Amino acid sequence: MTDRSPASTLGLLPRRAVLGGLTSLAALAAAAPSALAQGVRGGATAEWSDSFDAGSRARSTRNPYPVLGPHTVQGLEQAIAQYQQIVGRGGWRPVPANERLRIGSRRPAVIALRERLVASGDLDASAGRSDIFDSFVDTAVKRFQTRHGISPDGQVRDSTYAALNVPAELRLRQLETNLVRVRAQSGFLGNRFIVMNIPAAQLEAVENGTVVSRHVTVVGKIDRQSPVISTRVQDINFNPFWTVPASIIRKDLIPKMQAEPDYLAKNRIRVFNGQGQEVAPESINWNSMDAMNFRFRQDPFEGNSMGNVRINIPNQHAVYMHDTPSKGLFGEDQRFHSSGCARIQNIRELIAWILQGTQWSRSEIDRIFRTTDRVDAKPIQPVPVYWVYITAWANPDGLVQFRDDIYQRDGIGAQAATNTAQPVALR
Repeated sequence: MTDRSPASTLGLLPRRAVLGGLTSLAALAAAAPSALAQGVRGGATAEWSDSFDAGSRARSTRNPYPVLGPHTVQGLEQAIAQYQQIVGRGGWRPVPANERLRIGSRRPAVIALRERLVASGDLDASAGRSDIFDSFVDTAVKRFQTRHGISPDGQVRDSTYAALNVPAELRLRQLETNLVRVRAQSGFLGNRFIVMNIPAAQLEAVENGTVVSRHVTVVGKIDRQSPVISTRVQDINFNPFWTVPASIIRKDLIPKMQAEPDYLAKNRIRVFNGQGQEVAPESINWNSMDAMNFRFRQDPFEGNSMGNVRINIPNQHAVYMHDTPSKGLFGEDQRFHSSGCARIQNIRELIAWILQGTQWSRSEIDRIFRTTDRVDAKPIQPVPVYWVYITAWANPDGLVQFRDDIYQRDGIGAQAATNTAQPVALR
């Protein structure tokens, strides 16, 4: 986004930024999720294929800018200037949220949709004001969806209407709020570091200022929030035991055992008293808080709640990153289901990167994943890890991204994360 002259604008955004953003649509769509962190495991879900895992690095390199860094500061400053112009011109009008729109639709609402997409630079103004939802609108909608963390299917439903109808004034305030956050962490973060953006539920492995891989994550629920932390990878635990935290015993495990008395046995969770002696689950009164006096430990196996590996990152909140046997939630747009820890999609690629230069090649990691052997590994140098809360960011190419303020930390109210037009259910 280098050309800021008035002659370059397409209504509100620079033409170069629009065209550059459209060129990067394929990369954005590829990086978006295609389909639990710490917590009691639910029903079985399908595993991702190896080909899905292998594609992560190739996808990420087409958009090399990390969410933290000087490029993000520059991009946010440019985006703020553009959104100030948008707001100065009156912002954008809401799109009537009363019907599902998709390619081939012919509705008066498509005209309003076109105007809204032009206003934010997702659609070239030369596409016209037709009431037909054509391929140009389809491409623009997918670009808009990807910029807002919505699966880019081109169909305008509840979540897309909600994002479309957040007022421009709130988007500007969101950009300003996040510029402060990014500036606070724009110093030297390390030659190699990991950053996980909680509102985006996405993790980046960054080397020499460039993203080498991106990973979809599942992070904390609204009532069990993932914290903002700065730490380092201490070690990697292959096939770990999982000790159930007290909060999960109280909120999840006790109700689970009341409903399914054989739950512990089915999930290979052992019970130990204060002296370290194993006790029978039947000896516990599950209709009381008696279970809080015991320690629950899950054995390593294919259904362990941490999957095949845990990444230790020492911190006061006792959270960490880990694998999971349940992959289905990686495919959701709203991936806030854990008890504070982070579940990482394609974690084998991430730990192979962390352990570069050691004996742990990708093939050796794949081998240990096929066993239940308890093995630990350390990186040559501790890798810095940053969990951040950034709901808006941009790169110098003019691509601006927004995410819901899921934990309500932006200080601008729930309106920035919900549709003010109150759409009907269009799923």
